[in-house]
Amino acid sequence: MFDTIARLFRQPDTEPATLQEPEVAVAAVLVHLAAVDGQARPEEFKMISGILQDHYGLSDGDVKKLIEEAKRQDRESVDFYKFTHALTKLEPDEKIAIIRMMWQVVFADDTNHELEDNMVWRVAELIGVSSRDRTILRAQTKRAGTPQGDYPED
Repeated sequence: MFDTIARLFRQPDTEPATLQEPEVAVAAVLVHLAAVDGQARPEEFKMISGILQDHYGLSDGDVKKLIEEAKRQDRESVDFYKFTHALTKLEPDEKIAIIRMMWQVVFADDTNHELEDNMVWRVAELIGVSSRDRTILRAQTKRAGTPQGDYPED
């Protein structure tokens, strides 16, 4: 009986898979963002596929595999540290690009939920993107997705 209890608390023989590439971390953050408001919409996943494909030069098959791995990693994670820690080591321009990608996902479904705003803010803070840059990127992305001349109030 004690052996059974001890096995429950023993460390597994192998360490869980860790994120090796920043692409997986970025994809996992985007996948989580798409669902943070409780509604992961098809247009959000279409946007995720497109921006990952363009940014990293991936084929359709590779981007599909990347998103599946990101979904798996997101399901298994308990917080953002696993993802954002990998992103803190990137160059400042790459960090800015990640926050831009996040805003593109937020506005892909023409809605902006407060939980999405909060997540972008938290990730930006954790990876070292300033509030000013985050706010500018939000405004640029929102304008880019809004029909000419129609700029709703924030």
